Amino acid sequence: MALYDNPGGNGPWGGLGGDGPAMPDLEGFLRRFRGSARRTAVRAGIGIAAAILFFMSVYQVQPDEAGVVTRFGRYSRVTDPGLHFIVPFLETVTKVPVERQLKEEFGFRTVEAGVRTTYDERQFLGESLMLTGDLNVAVVEWIVQYKVQDPRAYLFNVRDIRSTFRDMSEAAMRDVVGDHSVDEVLTVGREQIAARAKDLLQEMNERYETGISVQQLVLQDVNPPDVVKPSFNEVNEAIQEKERLTNEALAEYNQAIPRARGDAERVLQEAEGYAAERVNRARGEATRFEAIYAEYRNAPRVTRARMYLETLSEVIPKLGQKVILDESGTNVLPLLNLNGERRQPPDPGGPGPGSQPEREESR
Repeated sequence: MALYDNPGGNGPWGGLGGDGPAMPDLEGFLRRFRGSARRTAVRAGIGIAAAILFFMSVYQVQPDEAGVVTRFGRYSRVTDPGLHFIVPFLETVTKVPVERQLKEEFGFRTVEAGVRTTYDERQFLGESLMLTGDLNVAVVEWIVQYKVQDPRAYLFNVRDIRSTFRDMSEAAMRDVVGDHSVDEVLTVGREQIAARAKDLLQEMNERYETGISVQQLVLQDVNPPDVVKPSFNEVNEAIQEKERLTNEALAEYNQAIPRARGDAERVLQEAEGYAAERVNRARGEATRFEAIYAEYRNAPRVTRARMYLETLSEVIPKLGQKVILDESGTNVLPLLNLNGERRQPPDPGGPGPGSQPEREESR
């Protein structure tokens, strides 16, 4: 059917007269246009629906993830990293980070990690305030790092797995801290406490089949509560002062005792040497006396004179200046010079000062 219809007439609109062009058939044109637009819209809708169904049926699993597919809410399968397909509206997929190390913080929260890590200024005492084995209170902050080992168990065995895992971690830490004193929690027992809490938390995850593998548990910070921190610091200072004084006393002890033992040993050795010397000298004197006595019995007079002379030869040199007077002498100087000293001869040049006393002494 032509767009224009000119059955007769010369007018511009056909039947109105004249030979002009025929009047267009707008109704037919619109009918044909509507039919074509409807077919185009149907084709476009089918294409869009097909595209939507295609994109809904295709999903990609990242290298550190695993895809858990459920059909009508029931577990179906686990897919590895890569491109996979599901049935739209019948199947859904949940991606679980199985190769990524996850972290839970207790007693504090990290706002932004980086070179200068910023933390939340709030205090989470409901998590960190704990009672120790010696009935003291400590604020314990720790971190648990874990991985999802079984994605199916992680999604379906426990409801609200993250909250449950945090409750189990807090229960394990309180159990272990309650078996140790506050000094062990604050100082020397931190590594042991962390290791024991990690093992206990892993046992709880295996018992409840959460599909979680605990990689590491680290005690971040352990402090006494703020209200008792000044007193606690004073106690620590007193303990440190006690240890310092004890160490100084031990150092003095280690110096004095060996010195005293050495002095005692030296005195004992000197005494033993002196005793041996006295005994040997006494024995020698006794032997000498016996020998002299034997000689004295053979020749009493000669032996007595020899002993007298030997004694004088030992005593006289020790007397210094010696003066011997003769009781029967009548001279002005009745003495004998026994000092054994020799005067220097006078100077040939003539007598000098003091020469006269030297002549008198020589006389």
